[in-house]
Amino acid sequence: VATRVLSQTRAGESTNRLDAQFSEGGQAYWVCTLIEETDQSIAEAAETRAEKLKQQRPLRRVGLVHGRMKADDKSQVMAAFSHGDLDLLVATTVIEVGVNVPNANIMVIENPERLGLAQLHQLRGRVGRGARVSFCLLLAGDTISQQSRDRLNLLKETSDGFILAEADLQLRGPGDVIGTRQTGELSFRVADLTQHAGLLDEIASLAETIRTGPQGVREQLIERWIGHEEHFAHV
Repeated sequence: VATRVLSQTRAGESTNRLDAQFSEGGQAYWVCTLIEETDQSIAEAAETRAEKLKQQRPLRRVGLVHGRMKADDKSQVMAAFSHGDLDLLVATTVIEVGVNVPNANIMVIENPERLGLAQLHQLRGRVGRGARVSFCLLLAGDTISQQSRDRLNLLKETSDGFILAEADLQLRGPGDVIGTRQTGELSFRVADLTQHAGLLDEIASLAETIRTGPQGVREQLIERWIGHEEHFAHV
């Protein structure tokens, strides 16, 4: 999937690229995002974009799908797109997984800087599933930070999900591994999940050695490292 980063001021290039693909029988996704990630606000943004595209391209068949729609309505729209009855599907990130339309070969993502690299990579995976040359156009905000621009350029340069996931982890933080917070740094007293990732296999091996070793040695190590702080020992 050929990926390009464009500013919002060059949005016309993306619609021209859509027209070129439509003329060759292709189909497209247009993904909307918002800073305030509520179902209502994102749905409204998608609805507004769909109406604008219908007005700009009256001869094209434009569909809309978002998280506030009823399940049956979403299924009908997705079926129409899958069967080739729609040229363009305007959507929120609900299409991130479970969508397989090989004829869809171009995706436009508005304000991609608002999403993580892993999620952008997942979205991009909706195209490039057929024999057609495929494209992903990232319509970034005009005033994004250099860090955001670097992230998007990395997405442009690689399709390796492991590299992107690692970069996402370093930039956004892991959040709570067993909690609900999806970004930010962990409150470990010593370890750093990104800097010490290479030690995890060795740590797991040592932990297993201690677990299966003589009980006396195990108790000595626990006493040495933890002492009477039992709330650590029982985690």
